[in-house]
Amino acid sequence: MATTQYVMQRDTSGWRMQVWISFGLALGACAVGVMLLPGQELDRAFLAIGFFFCLFTSFSVAKTIRDNRDGQVDTSSWVMTVWIAFGAAVCLTAWGLWRMNIGDWQKGFMVVSWLFLVSSTFTVAKTVRDKHEADLMDRSGGLPRPARAAAPLDT
Repeated sequence: MATTQYVMQRDTSGWRMQVWISFGLALGACAVGVMLLPGQELDRAFLAIGFFFCLFTSFSVAKTIRDNRDGQVDTSSWVMTVWIAFGAAVCLTAWGLWRMNIGDWQKGFMVVSWLFLVSSTFTVAKTVRDKHEADLMDRSGGLPRPARAAAPLDT
């Protein structure tokens, strides 16, 4: 008789600290870059809105991917909306940065800060979700939720 085992591995406190510090640094770099950027206030406001748009759509993409990893639970319309919003956020922010009348090194700083923000957002979302799911498994005696179960290991 085969038994099914689920492997649950928790992130270390060092990893969680690194993830949150990286996310904070990315937010800080974007905020400082926007505040100190030369040019018109309208350009800086546009860039700040673009960064927020990318931040929140990154969280939406991460959640949608994770929610649907074991089979689609969201409607196709929702999945499409999330991806279109993410694509629009990235394209509009890139367009705004490209058209800004600032030096190349300033554009470079803002692009790197922006990409750091997007990537660290995905990492924060994953880390938070992993902790939540591990806590759920602990409370349920090691059994995952049926709709979100990881692939079992047969022994």
